[in-house]
Amino acid sequence: MNQPSQASPDCLHGRVILVTGAGSGLGREAAITYARHGATVALLGRNEKKLEAVYDEIAASGGPEPAMFPFDLDAADESGFERLSGTISYHLKHLDGILHSAAAFYSLTPLHLQTLEQWNKLLKINLVAPFALTKACLPLLQASPDASVIFTGETHGHHPSAYWGGYAVSKSGLETLTTVFSEEYEKTPSLRFNTLIPGPVNSPLRRKTHPGELPEQLPKTADLMPWYVWLMGPDGREVHGQVIECAKKAG
Repeated sequence: MNQPSQASPDCLHGRVILVTGAGSGLGREAAITYARHGATVALLGRNEKKLEAVYDEIAASGGPEPAMFPFDLDAADESGFERLSGTISYHLKHLDGILHSAAAFYSLTPLHLQTLEQWNKLLKINLVAPFALTKACLPLLQASPDASVIFTGETHGHHPSAYWGGYAVSKSGLETLTTVFSEEYEKTPSLRFNTLIPGPVNSPLRRKTHPGELPEQLPKTADLMPWYVWLMGPDGREVHGQVIECAKKAG
């Protein structure tokens, strides 16, 4: 699989794309990039001020007016996800894609120091919430002529190593979830599920996991956007059930 070429400026025109974790990091970058390519972006996150800043940036750039959905993935139950789906349907009428970019992380510690409370939160935000939100939105996604769901994986979920504990376990589950969803919907070619693993990138999360790194020596979040646009848009229509390591593919 080759690195995607530059997408056309309007390749996402007319599409509605939900981005979780849209207030910062890769989610923020993806939301702005999707809008730049013509999508109406539904911004989801806990911090309303951060969402407002992304909303304002998209509006100032002349992109389609986005929508804001302040929402706490950790606190939500099944009915909450169903209500969110209904709200999206009511306000935006359709849904053509979801980028699951929200993530929880504590610290790099040995397993015997990690608590049940931490694991419950890591699993809820990193794995259970992407499943529950996708499940709630399935009727909208199935009604789309070309829908894409992207789960954001993590290098240490794909290649487990010491001290990554519950974070790695929760992220590794997204790869299995991708396969299960893809096989169950293999007869629905208009709906695809894939996982993107960003790899090392200058983001708020990376600064937590690797505080000693020099940020300027890492790829920028913008450098990864060709992957996110390609997999969300029509050029990635034939890609189903894949786990893609962006940094590895980029060489």
